[in-house]
Amino acid sequence: MEPKQAHPDTVIAQALGWIDEATRAITPPVHVSSTYLRDPDNQYRSGRVYARADNPAFDQAEAVIKALEGGHQALLFASGMAAATAVFQALAPGDHVLAPRVMYWSLRNWLMGFATQWGLDVELVEMESPEAVQAALRPGRTKLVWVETPANPLWTVTDIAATAQAAHAAGALLAVDSTVATPLLTRPLALGADLVMHAATKYLNGHSDLIAGALVTRADNEHWQRVRRVRAQLGGTLGSFEAWLLLRGLRTLHLRVRAACASAQAIAEHFETHPLVTAVLYPGLAASPGHAVARAQMQGGFGGMLSVRVYGGEAAAIAVAAQTRIWKRATSLGGVESLVEHRASVEGAGTPAPADLLRLSVGVEHVADLIADLEQALVAAHAGG
Repeated sequence: MEPKQAHPDTVIAQALGWIDEATRAITPPVHVSSTYLRDPDNQYRSGRVYARADNPAFDQAEAVIKALEGGHQALLFASGMAAATAVFQALAPGDHVLAPRVMYWSLRNWLMGFATQWGLDVELVEMESPEAVQAALRPGRTKLVWVETPANPLWTVTDIAATAQAAHAAGALLAVDSTVATPLLTRPLALGADLVMHAATKYLNGHSDLIAGALVTRADNEHWQRVRRVRAQLGGTLGSFEAWLLLRGLRTLHLRVRAACASAQAIAEHFETHPLVTAVLYPGLAASPGHAVARAQMQGGFGGMLSVRVYGGEAAAIAVAAQTRIWKRATSLGGVESLVEHRASVEGAGTPAPADLLRLSVGVEHVADLIADLEQALVAAHAGG
């Protein structure tokens, strides 16, 4: 069996089974050249011109991500923000776009700041509500609908198939930020999406040691060609060593995601009725408003991200984070280490995150240790110290 035809676990572990032709090495080399030799007649028949536009260091990682998502083509970027903003920069001033009210905070700020100043007509909606999406669509004017599911940091769930159908009926593309779900849990293209974005810094790499982004398209259309030009012309290109690190991290994606999902589910269930926790936000809980949709479009787990609302409000939540010993107080998610963060104070004015909310990124530590650490932190914080 060829690796590309195998189970996703095998595709990931063997990175499609590629071998370096020059050396027969199983681990790929790092390609660091910024420029490439022209043919005697001044042509570039190799397909390589300049590393800002393309780089052989990208080939294998892009091929693996494309295979996992079932897409036509993938592109690596210097960051998740570079990947996400390229999708919007490939539009024209005056185009109407829909984005979720609850979404990655940096992208939301960019949309409501730079993108609107540049001329995009940006409208934030309750993306988990099909009725709200339908009401906001402007047939012929809406060019892009951006979905994040599960959505950071409330972990609301959007029905990708229903949203794709509505967007396409209005003449718009659907792009999905699937960073949290990863291609192992959700494949948006198979549900009708046109584009998938990953902040590859997070689960795809999984080791908190690089910044990267990725886009995958279902078709090679005009918008995708503009996205390619945005990457090449604006310079949002990943470095060679970072691409190598990303491929290294990708090869354990299935192991890390499986462990994080199992632990997150156990943590959510443990604290769901805890007296010092007023709510657990996690789509894997039957009581979650998005559970039915998540169960239909997420296979193999509900992700490694959840949030807890702490009894006692903002001061109590910050105190709990201060008392943790195993959970590290840091921004980001998707790494092997478990992280805790008070999102409201990070995001500032206008955040949809309640003041009593702590965002948890579950790593691969033993789940009993993670639960015990949160337990002692809750008790210590409410005891005053």
